[in-house]
Amino acid sequence: MAGLVIFSQQPNGEDRSAWQMTSAIGGAQTGLSASFSATAQAPGRGIFTFLLFGFIGGIILNLMPCVLPVISLKIFGFIQQAGQSRQKILRSGIAFTIGIFAWFVALALLLIALKGAGRDVTWGGFQFTNAYFVLVLSVIVLVFALNLFGVFEISLSQSMTRGLLSTTERKDLLGSFFQGVFATVLATPCTAPFLGTALGFAFTQSPVIILAMFIAIAAGMSAPYLLLSAQPTWLRFLPRPGPWMLHVKQFMGFLLLATLLFLLYVLGAQRGLEGAIWASCFLLVISVVCWMKGAFVVPTASAAKRSVVLVLALLLVLGSGVYFIGNKFHSATIASADSRLRGDWHAFTPERLQVELEQGRFVFVDFTAAWCLTCKFNEASVLESAEVREAFQRHGIVKLKADWTNGDPVITKLLQHFGRPGVPLYVLYPGRNEEPIVFPELLTKSMFLEKLETSARTVASQ
Repeated sequence: MAGLVIFSQQPNGEDRSAWQMTSAIGGAQTGLSASFSATAQAPGRGIFTFLLFGFIGGIILNLMPCVLPVISLKIFGFIQQAGQSRQKILRSGIAFTIGIFAWFVALALLLIALKGAGRDVTWGGFQFTNAYFVLVLSVIVLVFALNLFGVFEISLSQSMTRGLLSTTERKDLLGSFFQGVFATVLATPCTAPFLGTALGFAFTQSPVIILAMFIAIAAGMSAPYLLLSAQPTWLRFLPRPGPWMLHVKQFMGFLLLATLLFLLYVLGAQRGLEGAIWASCFLLVISVVCWMKGAFVVPTASAAKRSVVLVLALLLVLGSGVYFIGNKFHSATIASADSRLRGDWHAFTPERLQVELEQGRFVFVDFTAAWCLTCKFNEASVLESAEVREAFQRHGIVKLKADWTNGDPVITKLLQHFGRPGVPLYVLYPGRNEEPIVFPELLTKSMFLEKLETSARTVASQ
């Protein structure tokens, strides 16, 4: 509450000091005054330590399942370049690196602008809590997959090819650049180990620190490819080009389809089953348009035929976009968090947490989202395992799930309070007057059970 806080050695003593509290702070915003402090704790590590965390987190982003399909495309490109000049391989790697840096720097500048305007800035949720962003990304993934299957070829107009991209090498460099951008976009919903800590620190700092952190992450993500392209002699360990490359290219298309299934699952979690169905209908029309482009818009076709097909394709895209997306998808009911709860989990609300703490119960809060792959891994391997479920029941711990799939201002405030830029976040409240215990982003069963048992014994001894 706002008011006057007075301190002294004795009641009404002569040594009294006072502090004027002009606005509600900390838990007053969420009704959890017993659980939250007024300000986040200052970071105990130096800035270079957090920049190192960002660099390591960027490297780990390459191992995230949502990024692997695009990374495999880059490795495929290295195989194609085997035996070519060292300068050409290096330029391709630099173009890929520039694509990664371009997206991270642009995202950093946008977040700095939003923060300056007083908006809450987060990692991952900034884009993926928006269902239309997920839909656009689904279209891009589908188009890339159809291109790998050979349904159509992605090509520029003849005028652009003669002007901006007059050589095949320049065209390859542009492709490498967009591969870097695409890989970075797909990496956004993943909060890798070290990355959450680094970004949580950066979002509380000045614009210069935020920009430096995103540059460190981009450097970490691009470092393996830049190193490989700078040492082309290592390419001799890769298999030589041959007819097998066509089958590998098509297999990578299936990897992109697997990514598309994940994105459709996210759309279903955000807009319900009906929303996912209408989005799939729009994607089907996009597939037909891509087939029309590959089958009829070819150099051997007449100009009139190509024009008619392009007009029909444009009408199909616009018509289906208005009907399936602007009408059906837009009006689909946003899925509630309760519909995704399983077992003995309960939906998180500040009021529910307050009530459970006042009754002296242990409370475990899982901050998660449908698009967070790290969250899904932790849930499957740790939180839903038989040993952990039995430990929850044995200690009488109430399990609350804070679903951030569609974004939630209250959950965003709590994430920022704990110094996290996004999900996952796992917090155990041992009691009303006890400090909450924060778990790392990546859980292991042994670590989780040990911390759970230690916390229970400590509170019981008190």
